[in-house]
Amino acid sequence: MGKPVLMTVDDDPGVSRAVARDLRRRYGEDFRIVRADSAADGVAALKEFKLRGEPVAAILADYRMPQMNGVEFLEQAMDLFPRARRALLTAYADTDAAIQAINVVDVDHYLLKPWNPPEEKLYPVVDALLELWRATGDPDISETKLVGHRWSAPSYQARDFLARNAVPYRWFSVDEPEGRRLLDAAGATAEDIPLVVTPDGRSLRRPSDAEIADAVGLSTRPSAQFYDLIVVGAGPAGLGAAVYGASEGLRTVLVERQASGGQAGQSSRIENYLGFPDGVSGAQLTDRARRQARKFGAEALSARDVVGLQARGSSRVVRFGDGSEVVAHAVVLATGVAYRALEAPGVAELIGRGIYYGSAMTEAPACAGQDVYIVGGANSAGQAAVFFSRHAARVVLLVRGESLQRSMSHYLIEQLGAIGTISVRTCTEVVAAHGTDHLERLTLRHTRDGHTETVSTGHLFVFIGAAPGTGWLDGVVTRDTRGFVRTGPDLLIEGRRPPGWPLDRDPYYLESSLPGVFVAGDVRSESVKRVASAVGEGAMAVTLVHRYLAER
Repeated sequence: MGKPVLMTVDDDPGVSRAVARDLRRRYGEDFRIVRADSAADGVAALKEFKLRGEPVAAILADYRMPQMNGVEFLEQAMDLFPRARRALLTAYADTDAAIQAINVVDVDHYLLKPWNPPEEKLYPVVDALLELWRATGDPDISETKLVGHRWSAPSYQARDFLARNAVPYRWFSVDEPEGRRLLDAAGATAEDIPLVVTPDGRSLRRPSDAEIADAVGLSTRPSAQFYDLIVVGAGPAGLGAAVYGASEGLRTVLVERQASGGQAGQSSRIENYLGFPDGVSGAQLTDRARRQARKFGAEALSARDVVGLQARGSSRVVRFGDGSEVVAHAVVLATGVAYRALEAPGVAELIGRGIYYGSAMTEAPACAGQDVYIVGGANSAGQAAVFFSRHAARVVLLVRGESLQRSMSHYLIEQLGAIGTISVRTCTEVVAAHGTDHLERLTLRHTRDGHTETVSTGHLFVFIGAAPGTGWLDGVVTRDTRGFVRTGPDLLIEGRRPPGWPLDRDPYYLESSLPGVFVAGDVRSESVKRVASAVGEGAMAVTLVHRYLAER
């Protein structure tokens, strides 16, 4: 953050230069002296400072300016920087204007022209302005700024994208004065949310994930067109493959559609992962793995939607949604799975507005003192229940099955039982969601007797099922009936290699029906759905990539 701004605004160039000269002589070491030759130029400069997060300490404005007088200018300045101190430059005949300024815009001082000598007439006034400014404070905001509405689904998506990609940001609601000031500075309205403002002052209205990624400095474009290894998906399996691939000398690029970590990255606490006896959050584990991959030279691309895979001679081509592509000797598919949609009336309309898939930890502060409902019976749902119990008044875990024993780890079941604010309701499902602009109520049904009831809540988190999302691989690699990718022995039919297999050997254990394309983690058919196994498969896939490359 640079020096605080000390601004002077006067349409008379001679007066403007003289004021700026005197201010620079006394305050130039500690403040950035900015002069504007018109009120319009002054407003434009203030809007730029607002977007860039630069503090404005004090503003001196001349009263007699065309189009917009000094009082009108200071009114607009106060809307943008309410903590900046304000002074009006007036002629003796305009003392009535000074009184008006005090009443309308709470001007701190007025100065009569001429102000010579400045040591007696100018500097004492400016000293008092700066002393007031320091006393009230004007905190610097150098992070990315995000303006949105709590019940806006696109606003939630932007918050989630920034948080999961570990991008520091500050949230402002459109209902807050500072949020409205940022909108005004960007020339935007409430219809333009979410508004993303970068530290250098650029503003983006209703941006896509890719546009946000570009703006905040995440890499979205490959630095080369050809690599040794492309890893698609940055969950535990993909991160494991990237770390081992890069550390073993393969030129590796890691491609992710949303954020590193996958479902595991959203886990509030993983307590059964080897080497972390006190547990580790998914975000922490993801951040360490991401930094480790970068340390070894792996390149990471964010917000890239992979839509196609094909063989081009001995190369393997990955196509992106924008029509571009990247080519490599080999590919590791580690796209993981997504939570299955909750099929009930009203749910789809309220996603991001009280109903969320995954932990959505950015919503935790809003849950303080509220009732939170969680759908799911596996570890991810249990971990979320423990996490939200630290914020919510009560957490209700809704489980369709008759118990948790078949789907949740024993240690987690014991934790749930020890927390008094968590209750588990088995044989219960959500059959409807209700609300206008956000979730307000849920209708629950007891599967044993069909009895229904309606409960009040503004927060529902869904952790059900596992959908692999592999439609883009249709006709390219062999999948099972649920869409998971078959590999190795699962491809053999009565001991024979799959139709069209071109090599004089059986597919390697993690190799798909397309040679040189390997599969690791949850997206692989019959895989063990655990973080440790996913990381292990990512490492094993790289070993098999080396074996494949040695054959070429």
